[in-house]
Amino acid sequence: MSGTTLLHIDGRPVRVKTGSSVAAALHVNGGMGVARISVTGQPRGPFCGMGVCQECRVRVDGRRMLACQTLCAEGMQVETAE
Repeated sequence: MSGTTLLHIDGRPVRVKTGSSVAAALHVNGGMGVARISVTGQPRGPFCGMGVCQECRVRVDGRRMLACQTLCAEGMQVETAE
């Protein structure tokens, strides 16, 4: 399927439009856009959309990244739990 990228979020396959950010893929994955759970148990996700707040931290292929600043790539493995 051209124009789309397949990645995996917490082991689930997610197909997004090519050029989408991981933050957008989080919304496609479950509709909530949750990237992590805070130390107090609250869901966190993209807030500022430009990398300042760092609420959208995820692991991408084993490296800590900001979902709002990371473009999806074919086969990418995204983990939302910290």
